[in-house]
Amino acid sequence: MATPNPSSKPSVKHTFYQEFLLQLEEVRRHKWIESEKQSRDIGFEEALVDWMKNHRADWRAKWMEN
Repeated sequence: MATPNPSSKPSVKHTFYQEFLLQLEEVRRHKWIESEKQSRDIGFEEALVDWMKNHRADWRAKWMEN
């Protein structure tokens, strides 16, 4: 059986996992910023919902351009 050559894999510009990790980083950043604004820890779930409702579409559109 031949050893697969990593360079022969099809080029994938973006993967779901890469996108997930980058979005997780953005949500954590959003959590920190909003927590500082409100002088309280807003929690991950609140930050996630707020980021998804208010920022995800624009972020994803910019991410897909790259």
